[in-house]
Amino acid sequence: MNRIDATFAKLRAAGRTALIPYVTAGDPSPATTVPILHALVAAGADVIELGVPFSDPMADGPVIQRASERALAQGVGLDDVINMVAAFRSHNAATPIVLMGYANPIEAMGTTTFADHAQRAGVDGVIVVDYPPEEAGEFATLLDARSIAPIFLLSPTTPEARMTVVGRMARGYVYYVSLKGVTGAGHLDTSEVIARLAEIRKRVALPVGVGFGIRDAASARAIAVHADAVVIGSRIIQEIEAAPAGEAPRRVAAWLATIREAVDQVAKRAA
Repeated sequence: MNRIDATFAKLRAAGRTALIPYVTAGDPSPATTVPILHALVAAGADVIELGVPFSDPMADGPVIQRASERALAQGVGLDDVINMVAAFRSHNAATPIVLMGYANPIEAMGTTTFADHAQRAGVDGVIVVDYPPEEAGEFATLLDARSIAPIFLLSPTTPEARMTVVGRMARGYVYYVSLKGVTGAGHLDTSEVIARLAEIRKRVALPVGVGFGIRDAASARAIAVHADAVVIGSRIIQEIEAAPAGEAPRRVAAWLATIREAVDQVAKRAA
């Protein structure tokens, strides 16, 4: 069983909501990434989304764009990110790692080569922001054959037909982008999220994570009532930006622990 599936099954049985933090690989430095990953786990992360730096991250707001720029300035590429996962795996065999990024670096490496390297490193899932599901069938098959989950994004404007396609192709979980626009933008409308989750669950049997716009304990708690997972990215990157040299792992762990506490205040009926 894929680590993602095992994690969600365990959480469902306990009536708990998953906490999925996002960080950009190589930010604030390549040497700090693996310690940050371990710190996130210690603070209560159930799954970690690890961003692959890219020069034109069209779905990301200025906070995550700056993180990509810092990583790219230090020469961090897709090979380095995969090696970071392998280094993390040498000390953690349980926590799922999902790579999140864009098609260009993967295609430059070669999709089959990428899938093989990701499998060997211990990657559990992949989100490619600019691979629409209608065009991602071959890539999803490559991942699925290696027990790597192809994970897709859904948004407030996703039509029902695309939800149905995602329901057939996706593995692991789906990521509902709760706001129109880029990461870190706007204000979260919980009532609208609830309505959209109901529509998604008619067509997608997988767990649904909700991200974009979750910035504090109150918004995390509100979403945890209804979603299977709470996804937080930009706010964690801001903690990294504000941290003194060498303090990023400790700082992100201290902040994420407050979100873990808030999410765990939501008790669900165990499956």
